[in-house]
Amino acid sequence: MNEAKTVAIIGAGPVGLAAAAHVLERGLRPIVLEAGDGAGHAVRKWGHVQLFSPWEYNIDRAASRLLAPTGWNSPEPDQYPTGAELLERYLEPLANKTTLASHIRTSSRVTDISRVGFDKLKTKGREAAPFEISYQNGQGPRVLRADAVIDASGTWHSPNPAGANGLRAIGEQQAAAKIAYGMPDVLGKDRARYAGKSVAVLGAGHSAIGTLTDLARLAQQAPQTRPIWLLRGDDPAKAFGGGANDKLAARGELGAAFAALVAAGQIKLESGFRVTHVTADGPRLIVGAGAACCGRHVTVDKLIVATGFRPDLDFVRELRIALDPAIECPVALAPLIDPNEHSCGTVRPHGARELAQAEPGFYFAGMKSYGRAPTFLMITGYEQVRSIAADIAGDRNAAERVELVLPETGICNRSAAPDANNCCGGPALSDVDACSVDDANAGQQGKTGCGCG
Repeated sequence: MNEAKTVAIIGAGPVGLAAAAHVLERGLRPIVLEAGDGAGHAVRKWGHVQLFSPWEYNIDRAASRLLAPTGWNSPEPDQYPTGAELLERYLEPLANKTTLASHIRTSSRVTDISRVGFDKLKTKGREAAPFEISYQNGQGPRVLRADAVIDASGTWHSPNPAGANGLRAIGEQQAAAKIAYGMPDVLGKDRARYAGKSVAVLGAGHSAIGTLTDLARLAQQAPQTRPIWLLRGDDPAKAFGGGANDKLAARGELGAAFAALVAAGQIKLESGFRVTHVTADGPRLIVGAGAACCGRHVTVDKLIVATGFRPDLDFVRELRIALDPAIECPVALAPLIDPNEHSCGTVRPHGARELAQAEPGFYFAGMKSYGRAPTFLMITGYEQVRSIAADIAGDRNAAERVELVLPETGICNRSAAPDANNCCGGPALSDVDACSVDDANAGQQGKTGCGCG
């Protein structure tokens, strides 16, 4: 009898744990390497944030099957958890109370991946060589070998900088004490940092509008709080979302509520604001767009940069990786998620075929598989790893099979899409109010985008 394949999984977040559950079901041996001190380490950073998707979209089926014998009570499927609730009610029980517990190594940060005896250049015999994963833990450097690798390490710890050119703005690093990235807890543990202050939030995605909405609420409690929205683009309506057309109701409601706050003047808007430099001016911060001598600027107490995230690709540089040059995602996935072509938060389900690399046995999954693309649903990652586990186990039929229907966003603006189903994902054309239907109708009329907005 052949020994079961070993699959190294990088990251013990929702998708990494789901990958381990599917790998176990396939009779393979997972080893999960988590850089943090516990599962869901990144989720803890946004524990105050309520998810747009209800529980039914946040629990993986293989993980649910692992949890069932432990006496776990599945949350109500139509309720919307916060990050903290996702941890407490799902991720921590999954990591600590099931058979996964013995497969997870925490405080283990991956530093490099290669093939045993093969550098990137050498080809002959490469496929037969196991992967060699170097990682650091409390006892120093360690190495393990695996037959396959799933990189589900996410992007949370690699936020995009403030500069509109994709680089740090001039002075951004020097002003770091007055800048936060992502989605700080402005109504909770970070309240003292922002209450009564003028706070600029740079970005147009859900993290930005969620933070601005919380700052507007904070202003009702601490009247000197002044939220300012720095928008790189010229059309704020794009950030308001699909409203009632969004099949994730909480996401549509957030956009509608945010639009009302902007219209009421509770959030000051600075559109067409492409940050080039940041300068500390005593206790305050000057955020500039354009030439320092004659461009626009705002003076604030704090800056929150919510411009998305990018993958950390440093530790895979010795592998043969092919990524889209713009999005930094697997090449076959890029046309489905390119934000230049889509405003959708969902794409059609995809799996091992789209995610496999030129390095046989290596796969990106979860948020990291989306590279710099801004929006990702957890359930998409669960479908990815179901397919990947099947592929590693040699079950090609299961790897190719689609076992997921995704909710639509209601905000699809793909231009002249010949196949509207590629845009908003899932077999949703039967829904008469679906974005893909409106998009198809708009295309037939010679219009660009769709009628959802």
